[in-house]
Amino acid sequence: MNQTSSPAAHAPRVLMLGTAPAGRGGVATVVSLLQQDGLFEREGVCYVPTHTEGSRADKLRAAAKGLFGTLACLMRRPQLVHAHAASNGSFVRKSLLLALARAAGCKTVFHLHGACFDSFIDKSGPWMRRWIRHTLEASSVVIALSSRWAGFLRGFAPGAHVVVIPNSVPLPPASGVAVQPGRILFLGQVEPRKGIYELVEALAQLKDEFPHAELAIGGQGELEQVRRRAAELGVADRIVMLGWVKAEQKQEELARAAIFCLPSHAEGLPMAMLEAMAAGKAVVVSGVGGIPDAVMDGDNGLMIEPGDASALAAALGKLLRDDGERQRLGARARATIEQRFESGVVIGQISAVYAQLRGEGGTAR
Repeated sequence: MNQTSSPAAHAPRVLMLGTAPAGRGGVATVVSLLQQDGLFEREGVCYVPTHTEGSRADKLRAAAKGLFGTLACLMRRPQLVHAHAASNGSFVRKSLLLALARAAGCKTVFHLHGACFDSFIDKSGPWMRRWIRHTLEASSVVIALSSRWAGFLRGFAPGAHVVVIPNSVPLPPASGVAVQPGRILFLGQVEPRKGIYELVEALAQLKDEFPHAELAIGGQGELEQVRRRAAELGVADRIVMLGWVKAEQKQEELARAAIFCLPSHAEGLPMAMLEAMAAGKAVVVSGVGGIPDAVMDGDNGLMIEPGDASALAAALGKLLRDDGERQRLGARARATIEQRFESGVVIGQISAVYAQLRGEGGTAR
């Protein structure tokens, strides 16, 4: 259990549930930043991990520890319980823990991060769909990452009180690492949903015009399959496999990249994209999930339809040809983060939700 005070100290004001902050993936990054940037101390948060990376046994142990940790914290009567949830097992764990919290008299916050939550609902049976709707509508507040996700949740669960709060990202200082011309950076799970195969195909379309172009891939997943596809397309020598990029390495990789690309088929609000924008990088992304809430095509990035390798190649080629446009988009991207997604702004929005639920202003449920 991670917490801001010892068990013997005063009761936490907020019990927060989610994946282990030291783990991998977007939710772990979000939680780690909230802790690092002062939300836990500011709001008296006791954080209980309910999930961890590793084997099935590791995950079962984490779930069991999360349950006992939640029960122990509920006995100390927190005012609010805030759960970071996605789809499938993540939803099941958090929905049951939130039900326990409501039974203990706590206000609850359901914070949705899942990129495929709509598909999860569509594939669920009638009983699970009812439970999902009940969980959303019984929560005091549901936090969506974007206006599109908020609209979907309100349509599915009309009785839910949905607010939009994006993921936060810190603004990194200027880096001394030189930009490598032609280096395209991808960060994320290496799988079809992230558009990685279209990105490799786009690189193949660009290889003759841009002999210096290369694709650096940071992440885990279908690495061997991507290597084979790159070899088939004649660009195996243009692929750099970085493996999992840890936090301390990520800023160096972002600084080195000329372009950041994430042509996903489904997303929440991807942390890797926000971090690239904060680093002043021109981004080429697909207009899915919460991405259009952050990126305006031609203003602070370029947006393409998912699954279209030729359109992706055209967008990347435009930036590889025009350093001035690439730098302009990167500067606008950083300004967007500073104005709307910087950590202090987002933490203020979360604190306002907590204050409202504690009856310190506005309407609470």
